[in-house]
Amino acid sequence: MPQNSTVPKILIVGGGYAGFYTAWKLEKHLRKGEAEVTMVDPLPYMTYQPFLPEVAAGSIEARHSVVAHRRHLKRTNVLTAKVTGIDHANKVATITPPLGDPYEFAYDQIVVTAGAVSRTFPIPGIADNAIGLKTIEEAVAIRDRLMSNFDKAASVPAGPERDRLLTVVVVGGGFAGIEVFAELRSLASSLLAKYPNLTFEDTHFHLIEAMGRIMPEVSLKTSEWVLKDLAKRGANVHLDTQLTSAVGGNVELSTGETIPTDLIVWTAGVMANPTVVRGGDLPVEERGRIQTRADLRVGTADDIVEGAWAAGDVSAVPDLSGGGVGGMCVPNAQHAVRQAKLLAKNLVAVLRGEKPKEYFHKNLGAVAGLGLYNGVFQSGKIALKGFVAWVAHRGYHGLAMPTWERKFRVLWGWWNNLWLGRDLVNLQTVQNPRYVFEEFAARPRPAADAAPAAPKVEAPAKAEEKKPEPAATK
Repeated sequence: MPQNSTVPKILIVGGGYAGFYTAWKLEKHLRKGEAEVTMVDPLPYMTYQPFLPEVAAGSIEARHSVVAHRRHLKRTNVLTAKVTGIDHANKVATITPPLGDPYEFAYDQIVVTAGAVSRTFPIPGIADNAIGLKTIEEAVAIRDRLMSNFDKAASVPAGPERDRLLTVVVVGGGFAGIEVFAELRSLASSLLAKYPNLTFEDTHFHLIEAMGRIMPEVSLKTSEWVLKDLAKRGANVHLDTQLTSAVGGNVELSTGETIPTDLIVWTAGVMANPTVVRGGDLPVEERGRIQTRADLRVGTADDIVEGAWAAGDVSAVPDLSGGGVGGMCVPNAQHAVRQAKLLAKNLVAVLRGEKPKEYFHKNLGAVAGLGLYNGVFQSGKIALKGFVAWVAHRGYHGLAMPTWERKFRVLWGWWNNLWLGRDLVNLQTVQNPRYVFEEFAARPRPAADAAPAAPKVEAPAKAEEKKPEPAATK
């Protein structure tokens, strides 16, 4: 974008929850010509991550759980690229586009909302065989893998190979892990009706959790109800258990048990985006997040880094309600969205010489879907379970989805599924879309297979001309 304007330039690093909402609300609060806003993210859309378990289960169309940046950010300069360096001392960021060389981008205010990535440990086989649940692509891949495995399992006799194909292992017993675990169990039960030669006993679901309980966001009593509900559906939950190896798809546990599987889903925690955090000069706290004040400016209570802001999973924001872990807001969508909305207001206030407000949000509760028509809801001492909680789950997230256009698409999809059933189309081959074309495409023959050239026929040597003998002398 041209940078010859004299108005303040605001650079937003990351287009997830916090980044998208910051840009969206800045468009609302900024006067025309008051500032230029640029948002940089390697993806052209924001992913509504609470919907990923339902996408993995085929209950929500993948495209409906993302929000296109360019469609809904009318006055923001959207760059599909990565920010690979931040030199805030000179207020310059390094932007690396998918094509071309990196270049420098000068700014006046920077908003770091780069989010988080899956946090893994150096366990043998995890990097090669597991799949996370942070992106829409991962959710789709999980769904298609499970459905493809049903197709394969239906064509092999009962035995170790069939068991491996129909075994799912989820690592991590937090909300994301429990939700995707329960949703996949629900999907597998739906698929069984389409495969008469497969039975419920052929499917095996295992959840691995290193702690002695699941879902720390809810009460112990509620989490125990979830465990009992999962057990009724044939799920195996391994508490106080660690995964020690996943080489070759063989999940080895600290209990000595080995579980052969073709689908390992990793949901055991997140960490702040290391590319952005380590590639800059903004202050970082001990857990690898950007040190952030309660008013969402970067810094500490006694020291402000002028012109720098942060929000969402990449930031360490004090939880003034007293309910955070270690005194900080936990990394979830509830905080990211609300922080972004306040950040936009505070940034505009500072540009106008006004005082920013501190972020305060008391956790409203937690709600989780556990497959079709089943869920759990906890708010204080109030706990709802089963169908009522499932309705609350869908109601909350349906309304929380940004923009009415996206809300309508999600709600319309749910309405269709209510009458038509879950969509069970498997599109795993979309990950290799040219396989049919490549199989039958005509190719030039290799030189060795070409028709042999006609042998070269050499012209016969000319007969040596005889010189005429001299006439006889009489």
